[in-house]
Amino acid sequence: METIKVLVVDDESSIRAQLNQTLTFGGFTPHAVSTSQEALEVAKVTPPDFFILDINMPAFLDINKENPEESGRNEGLALAKELRRLGHTAPIMFLTARDDRETEASGLTFWGDDYVVKPWSNAALLARMKAILRRSGNDAHRPRFLTVGEVSVDEDAHEVTVGGTPVDLSPTEYKLLTYLMENPNRVLSKAQILDHVWEYDFNGEMGIVESYVSYLRKKLDPLTKQSVVVTKRGIGYMFKSN
Repeated sequence: METIKVLVVDDESSIRAQLNQTLTFGGFTPHAVSTSQEALEVAKVTPPDFFILDINMPAFLDINKENPEESGRNEGLALAKELRRLGHTAPIMFLTARDDRETEASGLTFWGDDYVVKPWSNAALLARMKAILRRSGNDAHRPRFLTVGEVSVDEDAHEVTVGGTPVDLSPTEYKLLTYLMENPNRVLSKAQILDHVWEYDFNGEMGIVESYVSYLRKKLDPLTKQSVVVTKRGIGYMFKSN
């Protein structure tokens, strides 16, 4: 399955590592670089579906060249401007360590879609990215028909079959199943499942995930050779492809 490609640009290695991990767990495919120059080179060869840009980086493009004391302060905005000039239309999210409303507003007005202030909540960042992608229509990479092993999902018709036999699922069971199937043979934590199925601000307990996995198994297991939703004790759940 093709995933959303995200280009991360930040000169701090710890931030790049954090975002790489967060985005990977969120089901995205990240590529992190440290400078605007690297970002332009990568975007030229493999245009991403989403950009995450630190506003304050070492100057390469620099929209403040005429003002040396401000040099590099708004490098992320300069990069966003250049990306738009080159024809890149993918959503842009800015990262900033400053509570600088004027700078952020100018970036959003002309080149970007959203911003987060460091430090951020990983769950909130992922939720805001998904909201941006839904608004922009750039989540169309997701397949409309999924087949993993004996289980098939027709997302347009909202139908699930196991070996050709229809299975009646509730809306929540359906959303849980499709999320698991979109990540075959990958262990998903209860927190990740809560984030995706019940939305990141859901205030319930982790036990609801266990309950719905149990409901799903009761409907799928009688029709499969072996249980396709596997428990990884202490970690989460995985959908087995074979």
